Amino acid sequence: MTAHPELSVSTPSPTDIVLTRQFRARRELVFAALTTPELLVRWFGARGWNLVECTVDLRLGGAWRFVSRGPDGEHMAQSGVYRHIDEPSVLSYTEVFDHQSYPGHALVTHVLTEQTGTTTLSSTIRYPSPEARERVLRYPMARGVSDSYLRLDAVLADSGH
Repeated sequence: MTAHPELSVSTPSPTDIVLTRQFRARRELVFAALTTPELLVRWFGARGWNLVECTVDLRLGGAWRFVSRGPDGEHMAQSGVYRHIDEPSVLSYTEVFDHQSYPGHALVTHVLTEQTGTTTLSSTIRYPSPEARERVLRYPMARGVSDSYLRLDAVLADSGH
């Protein structure tokens, strides 16, 4: 059991982490929140972290880049390329952090399913090696994602269902 009850975290293979969370919103709105800079800047990041740069070229082969500022002026940057877009049900892209501690990029695949106005977001993050995945699991990833998704709840509520 996770310390973040709304967020389910599993490790189904040596290179994968799967994060699953439900949102009380239509999947079109959740998909928009994952891909629209004006919405991303309102929710993306753990408590104390905010996007200060958010570039999204939402097309196959299009690039994205996020730069976040955290406590004490710390910065973190990540970027990637969109690999699969099937709006509003699937979004897949590569992800690499500017100063990450392992070689290669991760492949992130979000699958959104909706039932009676509630969207389940299942995100599979496939790392380039078991060592890379283990390194990421040592970070407070679940806390950061959980914080971010709590902020997303508020954005979705403000945006209507």
